[in-house]
Amino acid sequence: MADEYNTLEGSAAKTGKEIGRYERETRIPVPYTRRYLARVFSIEVAVLDRAVAVSRGRKGEPEPTPERRQQPQGAYPLSVRAVSDDAATSADFARFIAARNADEIVVEQLEADVAWLARSYVSHPLLELHSQIKRLRDGVFELLRGRQRPRQTADLYVAASRLSGLSAHVCLDLGAYDSATTHARTARACAEAAGHEGMLAWVRAVESLIAYWNGSYELAARLARAGLHHRAGGSIAARLASLEARALAHQGDCAGASAALAEAERYRDAMSSQDEMPGIFSFPGAKQFAYAGTTQLAVGGREQVQRAIISAKAAIQLYCCAEDDDQSVGDLFAAHLDLARGHLLLGDLEGTEVMLEYVLGSAPERMSASIVRRITDLGRELKGPQYVRTAHAAHLRERLQHTAALAASTAAL
Repeated sequence: MADEYNTLEGSAAKTGKEIGRYERETRIPVPYTRRYLARVFSIEVAVLDRAVAVSRGRKGEPEPTPERRQQPQGAYPLSVRAVSDDAATSADFARFIAARNADEIVVEQLEADVAWLARSYVSHPLLELHSQIKRLRDGVFELLRGRQRPRQTADLYVAASRLSGLSAHVCLDLGAYDSATTHARTARACAEAAGHEGMLAWVRAVESLIAYWNGSYELAARLARAGLHHRAGGSIAARLASLEARALAHQGDCAGASAALAEAERYRDAMSSQDEMPGIFSFPGAKQFAYAGTTQLAVGGREQVQRAIISAKAAIQLYCCAEDDDQSVGDLFAAHLDLARGHLLLGDLEGTEVMLEYVLGSAPERMSASIVRRITDLGRELKGPQYVRTAHAAHLRERLQHTAALAASTAAL
């Protein structure tokens, strides 16, 4: 007891300075302190509790509840209401996660629509598809401005890249190269956002095409080579090497063009996977033969011209054996024009006209800007000095000029 008494006496001494504050009511003892003071001064705790109540009443302060006394200074009081409100906040965030404008079904339908457009593009009139491409592309842009789960967002970016790529091709076929470049840039940005190596490589191919038809052959070759740096499956490597070969040939690098053609064949033989998308996003063997024929004509020389004729015939045969939706109208025009030019370079004017009948007998509105340019160039060749006094050449030249003019006026509409 003596030890306990000494302890209490020591504690009382330590709190001596607080007594004055309690008496002046500048500080109010908490319940634990009141119990201690009641023992020291031998009074009832209830007396001190009543005194505290009176003091608090003067100051307008309520007696803290047990819950409040347990809270650290500055914390809000924990209660059932507070816990309920906190749970509601959690539920709101769960609803935020669940609320999205695209799910797996939307993305699947979108991919199916893009695949149909991609396949139809190579065989259907451009005007039939342009409005559908634009409508679907703008719809995807709007979805991306909303909210989706990360996986759907990535899929939407891939779709946006493909549709922007299709828009670039529309402009390319119309000869609107600046607009084509803008769409290609958007396609590349979307592919980068999705981290899709295949589309990044494919967009480089489109950019190479734009540069080629703009007459920037060195840039076209460089862009095609840059596309090969992406790790992509399917036929894209063969496409890029073929584009590089054609650009190098027109640049005058015959050795580089031949090497690139051989590289394209190796890529074709080494293909280990199919293309993700059909049509414009694939590079079938028929198209590769068509590109090879154009490249071989640009390299020049009798042997290369004969090879070009073989390549063009192979392209035509393969396309004619394919299903209707897989028959590229543009490539068939190009292959027939290459055949005609090959016969012309070999001095066979009659054979030239025979090969041209497919093109001259087709609807001008089906001809792209690149085909119109090929027709115009061939007509210019027929103005050479060796054909000046040849009625047959003059007649053929007039037919080519007439077809080119009709196709150009149709495109302008």
